[in-house]
Amino acid sequence: MRRYLPSLSALHAFEAAARYMNFTKAADDLGLTQSGISRQIKNLEDFLGVTLFHRSGPRLVLTEVGATYYRNLALALDRLHEISIDAVRGRTLDATLMIGTHPVLGARWLPARLGSFISANPDIPLEVLVANADTDFETTRLDMAILRGGGSWLHARAVELFPEYLAVVASPDLIPPDQPQAPGAFWHYPMLQNSGRSTLWLHWLQLIGHSYTGTIQGNRFANNNMLINAAIHGLGIAVVPTCFIETELEQGLLHLPFAPPVASGDSYFAVYPERKAHQSNIILMRDWLLRQTHDLRHGGPKNEKSRL
Repeated sequence: MRRYLPSLSALHAFEAAARYMNFTKAADDLGLTQSGISRQIKNLEDFLGVTLFHRSGPRLVLTEVGATYYRNLALALDRLHEISIDAVRGRTLDATLMIGTHPVLGARWLPARLGSFISANPDIPLEVLVANADTDFETTRLDMAILRGGGSWLHARAVELFPEYLAVVASPDLIPPDQPQAPGAFWHYPMLQNSGRSTLWLHWLQLIGHSYTGTIQGNRFANNNMLINAAIHGLGIAVVPTCFIETELEQGLLHLPFAPPVASGDSYFAVYPERKAHQSNIILMRDWLLRQTHDLRHGGPKNEKSRL
């Protein structure tokens, strides 16, 4: 009996358009034109006999049927991807742990610890990818993500790994380590800013209880990696999460001239889809992460500073 299936090209076009909620971005992703995406989706709607998208002014909105179809289709395409990769690799993708994380955490904090997991579990291949706080855990291919937030994600379970601490850092070339500064003296130095978290300076001042009514100005950098490297090179002082600069603090490339680290109010969590909650490899990774972060979770700011 012939299967009732639309073309794979139409399904890819619809999945990309629903993921981006934008035909132009979907077209760029798939290497098509915007009109090509529109035509494929029109063919899909004609085949199914339903409307998948509405336009609300310039905005694209999924219909109720379209939203349900997208969720189920994303899972089906992921499964098709997995079995195709299985055929190429000669092993099931289920054996691989796909871990998503903040790019700077994945570049600085995680690699320093992963060695013990790899040594203890040589038969579990890892794939580390970038994940965002708005990851959809109902459809994601990720097995687990390490994310910063308040601890609540839809369709997922989350366990706290460690609280985030913030501190103002400086190069010893800019501020000698033997010249500690009062917190209010920060404005004497060039201030570097993080474009992705533009309120960090004001947040840090609030957390340390320092009232400041002036403007916060300074050169801006797109992410923490750029910001940290700029601080190392003496371009200014910066507010950064201390979990990103463990090596720099240990090696004396940066130091904390103004105040000890202070909890930001957010934490990093191991987050994994509810539908995968009982998979043994995910439980293994979760428990390993909890052991790795026990001291950070229970030590408090003083312990965090001494550890760094």
